[in-house]
Amino acid sequence: MRIPLTAGPQTPADHRVGGRLAALGRACHRHRRWVLAFWALVLAAGVLIGGRVFESTVAGGGTGGSEAARGTAVVQAADPVKGTVTAVVDGAPVTDPAVRAAVTAAAADLAQLPGVASVADTYSAGASMASTDGDASLVAVRMTDASTTAQLHTVTDRLAQIDADGAHVTVGGDLVLQEEVKQQTERDTRFGEIVTLPLTLIVMVLVFGGLAAAGLPGIGAIASVGGALLAMFGFSRLMDIDTSVLPIATVLGLGLSIDYALLMVNRFREERGHGATIAQAVERTSATAGRTVAFSGLTVAVALSGLFVFTSPVFRAVAVAGVSVVVISVAAALTLVPALLGFVGRRIKAPAEPVPDEGFFSRTVRRVQRRAIPVAVVSVALLVAAGAPFLTAHPRSSGAEVLPKSFAARQVAETVAERFPQQAAAPVTVVVAGDQRAARAYADTVVEKIPGVASVRAVTPVGDDLTGIDVLVEGDPQGSRAKAVVDGLRADRGGLTTYVTGDAASVVDFQHEISSRGPWALGLVAAGTLLLLFLMTGSVVMPVKALLMNVLSLGASLGALTMIFQHGWFSGLLGFTPAGGLETFVPVLVFAFAFGLSMDYEVFLLSRIKELYDQGHGCTRSVQLGLQRSGRIITSAALLMVIVFAGFAAGQMLMVKQMGIALAVAVAVDATLVRCLLVPATMSLFGEFNWWAPAPLRRLHRRFGLSEHVALPPLGARAALPVQRTDAEELAAVSG
Repeated sequence: MRIPLTAGPQTPADHRVGGRLAALGRACHRHRRWVLAFWALVLAAGVLIGGRVFESTVAGGGTGGSEAARGTAVVQAADPVKGTVTAVVDGAPVTDPAVRAAVTAAAADLAQLPGVASVADTYSAGASMASTDGDASLVAVRMTDASTTAQLHTVTDRLAQIDADGAHVTVGGDLVLQEEVKQQTERDTRFGEIVTLPLTLIVMVLVFGGLAAAGLPGIGAIASVGGALLAMFGFSRLMDIDTSVLPIATVLGLGLSIDYALLMVNRFREERGHGATIAQAVERTSATAGRTVAFSGLTVAVALSGLFVFTSPVFRAVAVAGVSVVVISVAAALTLVPALLGFVGRRIKAPAEPVPDEGFFSRTVRRVQRRAIPVAVVSVALLVAAGAPFLTAHPRSSGAEVLPKSFAARQVAETVAERFPQQAAAPVTVVVAGDQRAARAYADTVVEKIPGVASVRAVTPVGDDLTGIDVLVEGDPQGSRAKAVVDGLRADRGGLTTYVTGDAASVVDFQHEISSRGPWALGLVAAGTLLLLFLMTGSVVMPVKALLMNVLSLGASLGALTMIFQHGWFSGLLGFTPAGGLETFVPVLVFAFAFGLSMDYEVFLLSRIKELYDQGHGCTRSVQLGLQRSGRIITSAALLMVIVFAGFAAGQMLMVKQMGIALAVAVAVDATLVRCLLVPATMSLFGEFNWWAPAPLRRLHRRFGLSEHVALPPLGARAALPVQRTDAEELAAVSG
């Protein structure tokens, strides 16, 4: 189908643009004070409850209905203890009378505090709570499930006050770990916002050449974050929200909001350059760029929808949070940005001239087209090589190592593991529904004979007719032998009802969930993406090719993630200690988020090429003009995304670093190697076959196809200008 570049004479009444998005833009411009007041209230509410959002989260979401999660739930139901606060009293012999007196006095005081279930130390519980060298001991305070944060702080303060000559105290434990993770995650999120917003403002000033236009995306992003916090607070009342979800939602909201506002402001400048009044420019921007924003939001939401297939709470929470943030970002772009344009539109400079048809990007495409086969082969080889390390990735369920070594909770966890082996958490725990005698018999006859089991450390009751068996394994506590032990224990339960839990079991359950449900999630995302791209392009070749190239791009990102966080590349520069593997759920989240963002840029570029092809340009020339007219805005949008992700990667939480760096690499690779080299090369090789589809599907597309194109009426005397453009041209004219 060809699209006319000019329109015939129309009456002034025809200047109004039809469609719901245009009507929404007109309404937001007309009632801009009310729209601004609404978003100001959203932002204020988000700021006021921001801290409460982090308080409502939980650290460590578990694996849904997995056996490890069920076993943990059974123990928690039988034991009224919520967790433990552990103090390491180090630097003086355990036999020192002064140390003994100080620890005993503190234990007696702690036992009287509300929220404390029990207190144990080496003088009351035995030598297992003394270090192997005799120069340190533990004080373990078990808190009830009804204890409050204030009571937890009281306990930690009293432990820190243990005073004996030559001894110093470090307070940690799982409850302190959870608090420190929440606090540091909140600090990292705030730090990411503070760092990225000024940097993105500088880049947008360079892009737009003025502060007024550059400031609008930042305002839209801030308002969107406020809305995201409100949404997260609401969801935290309905479901468990893992602490790690909040920075992920924030970084997505910032990136999308800035990109969407960038498109809206760019189109507004272009319409002003065509001679439109502010009201007309806002209306036309909403009809065109607003359409792009809505299509983009749908694309990202489809990618995130695959996470709903999984049962793990962290995946479900990220899916809910991610889709909510996408909706809020789209809403801010379609309502707040038009209102703000009504206030500051006169101060936004229009471009002096349109983007020329010849320039850096068109020249690059011509060079690529002349050597299409070598460029395609080398590009694919580089992406495959970059992604190959991910095949060796080791999933890990992180504990205290998610925090930097300077944190007390991590120091205590490492000290306990090294110097108090009898108190360190067992990599595998078998929860037996039976008394201690039955559990002991099972441990002697079955557990100790499982290959890979080093020893059974303890068999202890944890409730009425419920017993725990702590199992030590050979080698890495979360390595292949530990996983084999988990499988062996689940294969032979000795006729008892058992639950195999612990970190190694959690990793096994995560891997099983990903292997069993991952294909369904991938199928859902692929089907949705292929359908959207087919409805946009009318081709079955382009969607499949785009899907494969995005997978290659994401593979490179995951490969970089493996080399950095598993093998320790640049760990000193980035300020972390390698954990020897990747957090179990991070690769899945990276795939979902990066896939949506990469497909977003794919849509921007393909829609522009498709529109040029429909105008009568050949395939080769359509690719040249398409990249020339959209390359600069794609690069600018990608640069802003990389800044946002890198700002969050600068935080201290290991999971936040992993997500930030992986997404930054994914966007950078996609906007350079894929969009500038691989896409032009493959499109040149396929030629007219790029647009092929079977006859029945062509008829289906003619009836139901989607298009980012919208017909605009002429602007009075300038009716002869080419005012009909695709939404992808929101990416085209950033100059001046």
